Amino acid sequence: MEAESAPAGESLREATQRRLLRFSELRGKSMAAGEFWDIVAITAADEKQELAYKQQLSEKLKKKELPLGVQYHVFVDPAGAKIGNGGSTLCALRCLEKLYGDKWNSFTILLIHSGGYSQRLPSASALGKIFTALPFGSPIYQMLELKLAMYIDFPSHMNPGILITCADDIELYSIGESEFIRFDKPGFTALAHPSSLTVGTTHGVFVLEPCNHLEYRDLEYRSCHRFLHKPSVEEMYEFDAVCRPRNFFQQEFAGSDIPSLKLEPEYVYTDSLFYMDHKTAKKLLAFYEKIGTLHCEIDAYGDFLQALGPGATVEYTKNTSNVTKEESELVDMRQRIFHLLKGTPLNVVVLNNSKFYHIGTTEEYLFHFTADSSLKSELGLQSIAFSLFPSIPECSTNKPCIIQSILDSTCSVTPGSVVEYSRLGPDVSVEENCIISGAYVKTTAVLPAYSFVCSLSLKMNGHLKYSTMACGVQDNLKKNVKTLSDVKLLQFFGVSFLSCLDIWNLKVTEELFSGNKTCLSLWNARIFPVCSSLSDSVTTSLKMLNAVQSKSAFSLNNYKLLSIEEMLFYKDIEDMITYREQIFLEITLNRKQSDLETSY
Repeated sequence: MEAESAPAGESLREATQRRLLRFSELRGKSMAAGEFWDIVAITAADEKQELAYKQQLSEKLKKKELPLGVQYHVFVDPAGAKIGNGGSTLCALRCLEKLYGDKWNSFTILLIHSGGYSQRLPSASALGKIFTALPFGSPIYQMLELKLAMYIDFPSHMNPGILITCADDIELYSIGESEFIRFDKPGFTALAHPSSLTVGTTHGVFVLEPCNHLEYRDLEYRSCHRFLHKPSVEEMYEFDAVCRPRNFFQQEFAGSDIPSLKLEPEYVYTDSLFYMDHKTAKKLLAFYEKIGTLHCEIDAYGDFLQALGPGATVEYTKNTSNVTKEESELVDMRQRIFHLLKGTPLNVVVLNNSKFYHIGTTEEYLFHFTADSSLKSELGLQSIAFSLFPSIPECSTNKPCIIQSILDSTCSVTPGSVVEYSRLGPDVSVEENCIISGAYVKTTAVLPAYSFVCSLSLKMNGHLKYSTMACGVQDNLKKNVKTLSDVKLLQFFGVSFLSCLDIWNLKVTEELFSGNKTCLSLWNARIFPVCSSLSDSVTTSLKMLNAVQSKSAFSLNNYKLLSIEEMLFYKDIEDMITYREQIFLEITLNRKQSDLETSY
């Protein structure tokens, strides 16, 4: 990277703020052809999620929070086996063909994968990862607006084709003022960020063709020899993916876990989003039409990109160590994709002054919104974002984060916790490292440290009900066991799940779990009470949480109980959106009154 007058962090902040400002000017305005994306598509896992996404998009368009004159779509995965983001990509191509025929061969399309159930950040489970609230903006930005803002320069420098990204990551970058990232080459083009070797083990890593210039540049166009998916450190060395500084220039660079990591003597280039031209998309669509129905998970990164570049070999297709569930036809499907795409170029846009942030887990979410000064500075994140909250404890590094919430003047929120879309009444105390979402706590209460509390509106037999998932932010909701006798291996709020069931006076039976009876987890454990009011729901779930912490009995026998899996099935999106809107209107009204009083 060439030396510049502004430090790397400052230039990154300025570039990010410029894109945010440009996007804010486009919100609610009709876009001319070529000025913005022709199509923005979001993938959904099932029809419930599809409906939730469509309702939220409709609300945003009605309130003019997005650019207008753009086709916004939600593409749902077919019912049946999980097909992964690669399968969702193929499915989206078929949806585009059905909707637009040959017209889409001239479109610039943004495809955002948001079809997961967000089990590692369940506050995003009901309304979707792409609608995760961010602590800035008025009205509050969500991940969708941020994605559109960060990619604002792309459509006008892109040939017809599809840009593919995920809903839970943020890419920030700075390049020269007269430069633009161009997506105009045949085949695939991917962004690359310099990262530590440790970060490389959990990402895709590019093995780049040799470079013919000595100095670093913010923006470099490179060819990729081959792509490694979540390689070991040994593999990075073996395949020559490890880079050494060309001019020993010390710079900041990306790492999803430690963004302020300094450049080591050795580093790798890791992936984020990628583009494919229309011709390549049509080739993939023809392949999908030929195979008919998918019965296995395909990874858009691991299974598409690993087939590319002159150094690609078929060996990776048999490596299933990174696969969560190995289906019998996975290896065969990978090999067919490999032979289909082999020889397709993989172009890489190297962004030497860039950051890649992942916000897909409770740990990452808390860190980036409360403790991470880098992201806070670059994005302009606020400790109190569009909220009524009288004061904030002074703390030099770690602060709480309050997003579109109303808190009583006697409330206290300890640094390190996030409260979103909630109302907290008198003398409510939120201890450190908590996530509180969609809740209404009326009476005096203590939310213990490291607790996760998220309320959902439900529609059951035509009646409006409420249920609140309450557990530990560090609980692994995905961890599952196959038999009832192994339930003792599950942990809830740092305690054996079996002990918790005793405290709640519940028996270990098949009826305790919803869904698949050979996949027993906290996700499908029927332990969360259904109540007739939102505040009662939060109070009751807090009692069960506090009972575990204090090891004192609290019987759940008299309640109708649901699992998180069932809560998502019964979720009432309209009521949840209405609740958020009521909070929004109250804050807006309060601000207007304050402005009037100040003006007199």
